[in-house]
Amino acid sequence: MLPLLVLLLPLSLSALGRPDELQSEPDSESLEDLDLDLDLALRRVPRQVKTILAKETKPHIQELSIKTTIISRYAFTAVNCAMVNRHISAAEGVFQFQIPADAYISNFTMIVGGRVYQGEVTSKERRVKQGNSKAKSQDSSENSPEPEVEVFRTAVNIPGRNRAVFLLTYEQLLQRRLGRYRHVTSLRPLQLVSRLSLDVTIADHAPITDLEVLPLQSSRTSSSSSNSPSGSKTAVKPVLPITTEIKQQDNVWRITFSPNIVQQARISTSGILGDFVVRYDVQRELGIGDIQVLNGHFVHYFAPKDLPAVPKNVVFVIDTSASMLGAKMRQTKDALFTILKDLRPGDHFNFISFSNKIKVWQPNRLVPVTPLNIRDAKKFIYLLMPTGGTNIDGAIQMGSSVLREYLSGSDSGQNSVSLIIFLTDGRPTIGEVQSATILGNTRSAVQEKFCVFTIGIGNDVDYRLLERMALDNCGMMRRIPEEADASAMLKGFYDEIGTPLLSDIRINYTESTVGYVTQNLFTNYFNGSEIVIAGKLKNTSAESLHVQVTASNNDKSIVLETDVPLQHRQLETQRRVKEATAAMAAGAKAPASGSLSGLGFPLGSIAEHFAERVWGFLSVKEGLRARLRSTTSKEREDHIQRATNLSLTYNFLTPLTNMVVEKPVVLADGTMETASNAAPEADEMPPAANDLPGEADAEAEQRPIRRLGSQTAPLTNTLGKDNRRPAKKPITISKTSADGDPHFVVEFPLSKLTVCFNINGEPGHVLSLVSDHKYSGVTANGKLIGAPAPPGSHKQQRTYFSTITIVADRPKRAYIEVTPRKVILDGQDRIVLPCHSTAAVDSGVLSVAVVGKANVTVTIGGNISFVILLHQYKNPAPYQRDHLGFYIGNSKGLSDNCHGLLGQFLHQEVGLAELPVQVGAEPDTVLKVKDRSVPVVHKSRKIYSGTQSVDCWFARNNAAKLIDGQYEDYLMSHMFDTGDWPQGTNRM
Repeated sequence: MLPLLVLLLPLSLSALGRPDELQSEPDSESLEDLDLDLDLALRRVPRQVKTILAKETKPHIQELSIKTTIISRYAFTAVNCAMVNRHISAAEGVFQFQIPADAYISNFTMIVGGRVYQGEVTSKERRVKQGNSKAKSQDSSENSPEPEVEVFRTAVNIPGRNRAVFLLTYEQLLQRRLGRYRHVTSLRPLQLVSRLSLDVTIADHAPITDLEVLPLQSSRTSSSSSNSPSGSKTAVKPVLPITTEIKQQDNVWRITFSPNIVQQARISTSGILGDFVVRYDVQRELGIGDIQVLNGHFVHYFAPKDLPAVPKNVVFVIDTSASMLGAKMRQTKDALFTILKDLRPGDHFNFISFSNKIKVWQPNRLVPVTPLNIRDAKKFIYLLMPTGGTNIDGAIQMGSSVLREYLSGSDSGQNSVSLIIFLTDGRPTIGEVQSATILGNTRSAVQEKFCVFTIGIGNDVDYRLLERMALDNCGMMRRIPEEADASAMLKGFYDEIGTPLLSDIRINYTESTVGYVTQNLFTNYFNGSEIVIAGKLKNTSAESLHVQVTASNNDKSIVLETDVPLQHRQLETQRRVKEATAAMAAGAKAPASGSLSGLGFPLGSIAEHFAERVWGFLSVKEGLRARLRSTTSKEREDHIQRATNLSLTYNFLTPLTNMVVEKPVVLADGTMETASNAAPEADEMPPAANDLPGEADAEAEQRPIRRLGSQTAPLTNTLGKDNRRPAKKPITISKTSADGDPHFVVEFPLSKLTVCFNINGEPGHVLSLVSDHKYSGVTANGKLIGAPAPPGSHKQQRTYFSTITIVADRPKRAYIEVTPRKVILDGQDRIVLPCHSTAAVDSGVLSVAVVGKANVTVTIGGNISFVILLHQYKNPAPYQRDHLGFYIGNSKGLSDNCHGLLGQFLHQEVGLAELPVQVGAEPDTVLKVKDRSVPVVHKSRKIYSGTQSVDCWFARNNAAKLIDGQYEDYLMSHMFDTGDWPQGTNRM
């Protein structure tokens, strides 16, 4: 659904045509620059190619680099596009890229005029339907067809003689169909590209087999129909696309494709090269399947082989309305004739045709596969004549009745698989036409006794109805585009489901070890497919994971059991991930002048957590499917909330989220608008202190915000209303805090003194801020992130808090994790709140209040509160990092034994003293803390995001003697470490 009050700019695949031709010739200077940017040394550019390039009025794509890493069938893809505007005046640059419909975008960043614009995934605004025609039209995306691909598109103004860089990443779990995994990359830049490169790296725990690269496919429909069934051999080896190289090292495969601009022009002068398709499979052994373990998560791939086919009972329900006249009916008949040949002895079948009237080939029964029955069925199919309207409800009721009556009789096999294959090219026009009623009638007729598989042909189909019908009844939906080869696609879909091997599959794991498992009950398993389950490990120290698979095959039950050694499997998975990322890094070509390679790709860190990403990916998919299957509004709302929270946690752009990106502003003279961030003070002043929320960013906040549409419609940019931030009230909390580099401030009210100190830690260190786990049950930790020091600073690097966690163990455990972009509250339910908007939530143990882009207040039990300041940058300098400040608001509920870098001072008092000195010298000041004397000097420090200054006594040398023990004593093993501090002793 589209966000509220947002104008959608739709883009269909038909718009991906030839670039507009130039109406006037470019200036001579532009033509001189042209050859310099093409990077075609020792090659003469044909005149035709130069003519095409010279006619380009829009910015030219200097480089398009696409890198994919597939680790155990989970694909991370990073698209890197650099676009240059050679003209003096500003020009609009359009970046668009086709991604698979079942993939999720996980990051989008623009660099325009040297400034970075980072996309942020936010929850989609919900609308209440008003019951009028306007509301219905706004919600039309709910009924839009699900395409094979979706178009991500954004347009920005590029200043004259400047360039823009677009970075897009998306993730996808490859599905196994017909015995192969298939990865598709769209190469449609819509213009000739100076430097074009595609790199696909594949690594798997199991040996990779049958890897092949297909010729470039002009359309998805032609490539999708080219899959061959598992085990079949192609007669002719496909011809590799020009410049394609395939390399193998151990079990890591690397495929590269890098045509120069002349070779691109030979394929297509319009820049529409086609789809680059890689197909492969992995070697499997009999048994429980392949289980990967990494960082507290596991992924289980189950695809048994060498099993006898289970007999099937199938009813084909075929639309013969007038709209099927011509090619649709002819191709459908061809496919059905072929399918009849593939029916096995032991199968039972029937045909039903529907339009205004419903015709049943063999009333009230299913017939076995015999030569005579096959001959009669062909005659029935041959005589089908398109006419009349479309009675979908009546047809599905009749098909269900025939199959249900057969299953209740004595002729049906006990362990056979029953299904309806339903094909239509239109919407309901006869009989019941309301989708909700049709779905309810279908569920009542099916009674969970068989599955319904739906196929939609053409563009005038209610794909949402067909998808719901399949999801509600354990089936799948496929769409056949208007221009596609319906015969080949229909036959291909039947091949996917034509050989059932197992039914009633249940996969169980050790309950004490595993929690939050994705779907583990499956009605059927078909030959050439794969079942994928992911889960969290509750007990990561367990030695093994017990796995049990139960299923039915033909006339017997199957039970498979094994114990998976967790530590050994974790080491194996880590090794495979390192090999894959190393192979991709080592195989990268040396960057050409001006190349984007130096910008890097965020795949390494993401790949190291691929098992958790698979779990998140499957959990979101599962939540979206459950939303469609919901029968009550509360159930639907619960599924929507969970799927939304998971989407925000993993930064996925889904039908429930938006991606918000600031729009770069180009002035009338073609230059960029001046940056609004103020320069930081040197040395002691943290970079964010002058970047005041509500002040320094006020101008930037008044710029238009771009919202990138969800995946229920083509992924296009949409322009929203200006967002202006309300004025922030001044903060009046305690000065006791850790903010900036980090700079610590401790306020001693009774002593009327304020003490400050610095902690020079290392990036990645987790510091104990408040530790009172034994008494109040409260712990607060902060994780450091590194940044280079500003020019002129005496430091080599700075460190800031990137994450702060607060754990409360009483009356039951709950925690809050805060980053500059989101807040995760995990109590009774897991809730994710974005930091850009205002919200408040109470979990019963912890309550959190977010003031958008300003601060987060965490309250525990009414007498403990912490305030976390959000330091965010619109256009950060190289030495600036989004970070957090930690302030203690109310400490009354913390015990006298509280410890940590700040907690140890909450119930202490200090005093000042001057040491005796020689005549004429300045006296040295020391601070009396417990029985220690700490040398201090007087300083002024800015707090509360630079809005106030505080005079304090500064303790040098990493707070030596001021804090109990040493800095290393405050390092925690992880963010949720609640290590106890014995009273009066150091924690080593």
